[in-house]
Amino acid sequence: MTITVLKGGNVLDLERGVLLEHHHVVIEDERIVEVTDRPIDLPNANVVNVRGKTVMPGFIDCHVHVLASNANLGANAMQPNILAAIRSLPILDAMLSRGFTSVRDAGGADWSLMQAVETGLVRGPRIFPSGKALSQTGGHGDFRPRGDLLEPCSCCFRTGAIARVVDGVDAVRLAVREEIQKGATQIKIMASGGVASPTDPINNTQYSEDEISAIVAEAQAANTYVMAHAYTGRAIARAVRCGVRTIEHGNLVDEAAARVMREFGAFVVPTLVTYDALATHGAQFGLPPDSVAKVASVQQKGRESLEIYAKAGVQMGFGSDLLGEMHAFQTGEFRIRAEVLGNLEALRSATSVAADIVNMKGELGVIAAGAFADVVVLDGNPLDDIGVVAGEGERIDYVLQRGKIVKARVEG
Repeated sequence: MTITVLKGGNVLDLERGVLLEHHHVVIEDERIVEVTDRPIDLPNANVVNVRGKTVMPGFIDCHVHVLASNANLGANAMQPNILAAIRSLPILDAMLSRGFTSVRDAGGADWSLMQAVETGLVRGPRIFPSGKALSQTGGHGDFRPRGDLLEPCSCCFRTGAIARVVDGVDAVRLAVREEIQKGATQIKIMASGGVASPTDPINNTQYSEDEISAIVAEAQAANTYVMAHAYTGRAIARAVRCGVRTIEHGNLVDEAAARVMREFGAFVVPTLVTYDALATHGAQFGLPPDSVAKVASVQQKGRESLEIYAKAGVQMGFGSDLLGEMHAFQTGEFRIRAEVLGNLEALRSATSVAADIVNMKGELGVIAAGAFADVVVLDGNPLDDIGVVAGEGERIDYVLQRGKIVKARVEG
């Protein structure tokens, strides 16, 4: 048994939005066992003095693609499989150093990469993998170029592919079963057009309602849920009515669709930082011109969507959705959220709300007895200054994952 005490820090209570000054966090192996302001006397404990620092839960990014080392997702899928996997390792390591102790991969990462992290083989956040996202022919996950001959898609077998192409009720049922058998913790579908794909306008809806309902039924049978890439109010509302639990992006939502989400208890995971990054750096880092042209249509609307969701009472999780070299901008999402929703809601999106999304409420996203000891220790108060969490980790003194210190900033 290993006992660690984070001594004398200011613990961020996200539910109340206050700092509990001069509290001690007692960790036994992987879990927090006590949070208290009473004196602690544990002679054999590893004591870490965090006086004056902010102690808060590790961040959870609910929409990443850790295998997307190339901004051109079609080219990313064509990499040799081993190369695609190896290129994910520095991406994972950098996420952990920024304080992201858990991520939900929205297409690409699988059980084996999750296990590599879980067993300590590689450094990185805990991964909730979706396996391959499901896309209809010509949908957001179909990266085959236009032409007079449509070759069969080999995406199922490519490590760097974020999605697989599958059509029809029976076929999507089988695909869900296959992804779950291979270790997916939730199922991702493409329910509208997207930015990064070559042949599908953003305003398109994708998959029939029968197909979406079949996917949801199979996921529910396996005690999990469906997350759907969707931009427009029309695509969002039809997906949610079919049982989809989380909407990804959702930039072009309208008030009616937001009300449907609230009625059905659906979450949204906006990913606004990626549009800023794509607009500024997309062409430089290999995003195809057709995709660059789509960015402007959703960039500003994404910021406006935050107010629509907030007004309707839809809970918002943190997402980044960055590609290639642009993964470095991950924490920029905090600034965008804070500008519209305030610092506390921005922080909740990456902690308590995100933990609910990944079905780990009470175990992640909170500093409390019984929770996993996934913790960040900050030099500053993010309730006052969101910049404390919105950099490249330079204000993070410690990152703990499952009770172990995985990052310690050496001063001087």
